[in-house]
Amino acid sequence: MKRLALLGASGHGKVVADVALAEGWEEVVFFDDAWPARSHNGPWPVVGNSPALLARLHEFQGVVVSIGDCVVRWGKHLELRAAGAPLVTLVHPRATVSRYASLGRGSVVVAGAVVHIDSHIGQAAIINTGATVDHDCNLADGVHICPGAHLSGNVQVGHCTMVGVGVAIKQGVVIGGHTIIGAGAVLVRDVEDCVVVAGNPARNLR
Repeated sequence: MKRLALLGASGHGKVVADVALAEGWEEVVFFDDAWPARSHNGPWPVVGNSPALLARLHEFQGVVVSIGDCVVRWGKHLELRAAGAPLVTLVHPRATVSRYASLGRGSVVVAGAVVHIDSHIGQAAIINTGATVDHDCNLADGVHICPGAHLSGNVQVGHCTMVGVGVAIKQGVVIGGHTIIGAGAVLVRDVEDCVVVAGNPARNLR
């Protein structure tokens, strides 16, 4: 049986489980550090925490960190990678990913998302529902492109940055790492590291 372990029993975890089952995984098993207080995630049981998953890696053909928070997800991904976990990439069958794009291990592409030619998606990234990543974009490790966000061509997104729901980004814009782009923002110029921006046109909030 083709078994997948997911670390992170949250709403995003349920989405990732749904993607996995649509892609053909036969069984999904959740682990979460809130276990045993958190015993279920939707229809799936939560069977242990991070140490339990590390002890049971041999039972699974694939592992993905299903945590929405970029920094936490990346840290757990590194922990599993160091332990030799069989980290896999998940792509919903109703997503469109160019054969000339690349996806890093541990990344998830959700239904309705599009990743175009010559775009590179790093490890442990999320391309969420209906988001689009146009040609020649470069998304670093740990990035989250939220539902309905649209990146034009040649956009660069830094490590562990979150691009919020419904964001629109002009071609060629460079976004730093550990930055948050607020929902509905319109980016027409570069954004530095470690800031929060929002608005139309987007401006720094802090």
